[in-house]
Amino acid sequence: MLKIGLTGGIGSGKSIVARIFQELGIPVYNADTAARQLMQEDASLKASIEQHFGKDVFENGVLNRKALAAAVFGNKERLELLNSLVHPVTIADAGKWFEQQQAAYVVKEAALLFESGSVEELDFVIGVTAPLPLRTRRVMERDGLTAQEVQQRMRNQVNDTIKMRLCDFVLINNDRQLLLPQVLGLHDHFLKLAKPENTAA
Repeated sequence: MLKIGLTGGIGSGKSIVARIFQELGIPVYNADTAARQLMQEDASLKASIEQHFGKDVFENGVLNRKALAAAVFGNKERLELLNSLVHPVTIADAGKWFEQQQAAYVVKEAALLFESGSVEELDFVIGVTAPLPLRTRRVMERDGLTAQEVQQRMRNQVNDTIKMRLCDFVLINNDRQLLLPQVLGLHDHFLKLAKPENTAA
């Protein structure tokens, strides 16, 4: 079974690509969603977050995402601290998920695929990219943020140009090139790569 990473900067459209893969019958692990769930349900992780960021980040046992975001965004050291707590737990959870899958290939969607070090467990990485102004506009419309707030979040991620150079495949999502044919091409490619392994099994 091939393990494929899917990444891209905020507003690039990687979630749309993930949904296309799901519609094609490919299992997708969303690391960001899993991380939010683990911060809520993993007792050890929850205790570590409370220890470093205070009990205010949980209200009646429920994670207050706005309070946690306010505590880390704009502060690189505190954000790195949070990531150092969350990433290992999420990577371990993804490993368990991989073991349960039976498909020819699976996809792990994560914004911080390279930053977290989880890329080491993957066979290939797909990057999704779009022009910076378009990405900024998408996030402003989606999350109700100002351009300055979006740019602040972008600064917490690896530069998009560098990130795309690290990827094995790059999808262009600029509202001009059709995204679906690009994804279908990769889907066929991965099925062909996985076929000898499946036949041998």
